[in-house]
Amino acid sequence: MSRHKSSAGAQKFIGRNRAPRVQIEYDVELYGAEQKVQLPFVMGVLADLAGNRGDALPELAERRFVEIDVDNFDDRMKSIAPTLAFEVPNTLTGDGVLGVEIAFSSIDDFSPAALARNVEPLRRLLEARTQLANLLSYMDGKRGAEALIARALGDPALLAELSRPRALAGPKDADDPPQHGNDPTHEPRHD
Repeated sequence: MSRHKSSAGAQKFIGRNRAPRVQIEYDVELYGAEQKVQLPFVMGVLADLAGNRGDALPELAERRFVEIDVDNFDDRMKSIAPTLAFEVPNTLTGDGVLGVEIAFSSIDDFSPAALARNVEPLRRLLEARTQLANLLSYMDGKRGAEALIARALGDPALLAELSRPRALAGPKDADDPPQHGNDPTHEPRHD
């Protein structure tokens, strides 16, 4: 509610301090006296904002105008549920086309990161970028971290081992006992 009050105050401020750009007036003679009557300026936009929605929209004659402002924009967008479905050239691999379907429910869905999260190959690249940024911030100020990363990148066997999912990173064979020599979580038994 406070946003509504502040926007109403802003409207009054603009009305007092700045002349409106559109003023529609006409002269009317009423009981022998001429008066200027000002008509309010109301604008309606008729547009297909739903995009490629799966469900059918109501007939044009059955649709109603809705007021859209800064306070209800996301709610209106969610109720319209605009969806885009199209194909783009696959510039990641250079061959074929990439099918893209994006649904929008808020203004934030138009951000580059949100758009990338809706396209699978771009989502994977965005996750990798986020993980690399996290690694960079984690390494900041840690002595020897860069050398350790360089060593891991230079050793293909170590890199393959580090790349394996953690659930599969156990022993290679069920018959092989786990190696506890370098495991910091293993506590030796003292009998």
